[in-house]
Amino acid sequence: MRVLQHRGQESAGIAVHNGGINTIKGMGLAHQALRPEDLRELKGNVGIGHVRYSTVGSSSPENTQPIVMSTKHGDIAVGHNGEIVNADKLRNELKKRGWAFATTSDSEIIIRLLANDISDTDDPVRSIKKVMSVLNGSYSLTLMVDDRVFAVRDPYGFRPLCIGRTGEGYAAASESVVFDTLGGEFIRDVEPGELVELLPGEVKSTKTGLAKGRAHCMFEWVYIARADSCLDGRLVYDVRRKIGRRLAIEQPVDVDVIVPVPDSGRSHSMGYAEQSGIPYSEGLMKNRYVERTFIMPEQTDRSTGVMLKLNPLKSVIKDKRVALVDDSIVRGTTMRKIVQLVRNAGAKEVHVRIGSPPIRSPCYFGIDMKTRDQFAATGRTVDDIAKMLTADSLGYISIDGLVEAIGHNATDLCLGCLNGEYPLPVEGEKVRFQKKLDSFT
Repeated sequence: MRVLQHRGQESAGIAVHNGGINTIKGMGLAHQALRPEDLRELKGNVGIGHVRYSTVGSSSPENTQPIVMSTKHGDIAVGHNGEIVNADKLRNELKKRGWAFATTSDSEIIIRLLANDISDTDDPVRSIKKVMSVLNGSYSLTLMVDDRVFAVRDPYGFRPLCIGRTGEGYAAASESVVFDTLGGEFIRDVEPGELVELLPGEVKSTKTGLAKGRAHCMFEWVYIARADSCLDGRLVYDVRRKIGRRLAIEQPVDVDVIVPVPDSGRSHSMGYAEQSGIPYSEGLMKNRYVERTFIMPEQTDRSTGVMLKLNPLKSVIKDKRVALVDDSIVRGTTMRKIVQLVRNAGAKEVHVRIGSPPIRSPCYFGIDMKTRDQFAATGRTVDDIAKMLTADSLGYISIDGLVEAIGHNATDLCLGCLNGEYPLPVEGEKVRFQKKLDSFT
């Protein structure tokens, strides 16, 4: 689980089957939430694990995962990455029918629907397919129904999910790097709308018939995933290098040194330096013991985290014209602090180059970017944003340039946070490919 710690830092948990499903979970990083003495007592042949990054529901003990429930046919457990767009509607409908909820997480809706249907049918595959048919949104799931383990990906494939083999058997994970780290073998990605059962000697696939094309989240390649992971056929490191090269072509700048904002901006910066011929140097040293600031739940934590995380190297920066290269700007508060750090270290000029286009619209599918008024790009020109950051200049990659660097067709990507056009209906928002204003949902 620590291999995927970058995907969630708020809580962690493990559920295993040993006669019934037993769980340990807690708040904090994996090594904090899962104490060695508790792990030693956790026995079982199959299990699922989860690290949480909250987008729906508070960061609190009751929302930790995996969520476990009992049915008349046995225990079930779920780990969920993503966000259910129609969660409020489903929750309200179920409350009217007398259902009570123990958490504020949209993930509880998934397991309650599943538990209810399994109690009626005693057929997990059929029940999972039925639940998938009523969910609208993004979900990569690991599910345990007694001692049977399933991996499920939503019909658009928003969030990543893959399967591989280790010395212990078959497994599913959000990223392929898990199998590299465990000395295993990455096999393939789970397809959008696919349900797979992980058996001792095989992976059994069920095509649900629910697949609706593809809408892979562009932000996975830009920021979320580890650089050494392969997502939907693209090595993240290679994609980020290509983004940097395209950024250098589209947004050149006359500077003395290219400095990455570690760690997520490093690959972008390498590509920028390679294309531009400008020297690359690690001008900001990162404290390895501070968590990712973007996925911290509170703004005050993010701001403090920047100061704890980065320290400028004056020998690289002093009296130089510096180009800072990073993956994205969402709120702008983090980048403003970094620009000021570099200025205070003696930089003559500070220019900012960004490996994603301006983020202008909310994400409804699993990234904590919820309201337009929090975005740096809302109501501002690029020059306005540069002034807000106190930078000498600012340049973003274009949407076309980003799509080309990722290597998937634009129709296979979710670009909703960039262009305001979403792959599936969201109340008050435009659905991609719709032409008429009166056809908006």
